[in-house]
Amino acid sequence: MPETDRPGKVLAAVDRLARVPQLDGLIGPLQRAAHALPAGTRDVLHGKWLGHPLHPALVQTPIGMWSAAAVLDLLPGKRRDSGTLVAIGLAAAVPSAVAGWTDWADLRKPQLRVGLVHAAANAGGIVLYAASLAARLRGRRLRGKALGWAGFALVGAGGALGGHLAYRQGAGANHAEGVEAHVPAGWQPLGAVADFPVGQAVRAETGGVPVLVYREPGGAVRVLADHCAHLGGPLSQGEITDGCVRCPWHGSLFRLTDGWNVEGPATAPQPAFEARVVDGRVEARLREPEAPS
Repeated sequence: MPETDRPGKVLAAVDRLARVPQLDGLIGPLQRAAHALPAGTRDVLHGKWLGHPLHPALVQTPIGMWSAAAVLDLLPGKRRDSGTLVAIGLAAAVPSAVAGWTDWADLRKPQLRVGLVHAAANAGGIVLYAASLAARLRGRRLRGKALGWAGFALVGAGGALGGHLAYRQGAGANHAEGVEAHVPAGWQPLGAVADFPVGQAVRAETGGVPVLVYREPGGAVRVLADHCAHLGGPLSQGEITDGCVRCPWHGSLFRLTDGWNVEGPATAPQPAFEARVVDGRVEARLREPEAPS
């Protein structure tokens, strides 16, 4: 294989983290602790109300504060403001870490492993910044600066792992976003009515896109994109209850009528279809997104 076709050493090393089973012993207890939070609290921390994960928005404050502190520490003279920035960053890191931990608890095993190292790096950075602030308060400015730069480097490494999680491993991305681009416009055939027994979720396809089809006892047919917006779980294998389907992978709950995400960890609604029966056959077309009722 040509050298240019091989993955970079850094990328290869990070990819290996996803295959390290020794990390699994820590995953279970941390997941259980996150799942012990009330469902409503988890939804707020996931960013369901925002429409996308909250954690990336919250990390802007500590990173911004610590970046500014690092710049001030490079300038000559006494810089009391840098200590204030370090302190604000530490305070802002707490809700950011809690939101990230909540998101992490609902990921797949390879993502959980990389995420654990991401969190450990950031936690180490927080410890260094706390020590930096303590040194500054005692008047040991040079030590405070050194600890701050070390913390900045460690948080930077943690941020790089966070980027790997988000962009290479797809954590936090909307895994149903591409449906609109692939489903043909207009009404599309799904199959004969007899192919969809009443009260049973069935997987079908339209335009090559997998969909969940559910025929209610009253005759109405509900159709949603089958791949869960959270991490692509098969909704057609999920539990149908009270007009909603619950993803079998991580428990996201979607309303069958319009795809609204009633409960996280999914932060985006599920693409929904209008459905009709014509000459004994079911047809569907993608519907425009609606505000929740």
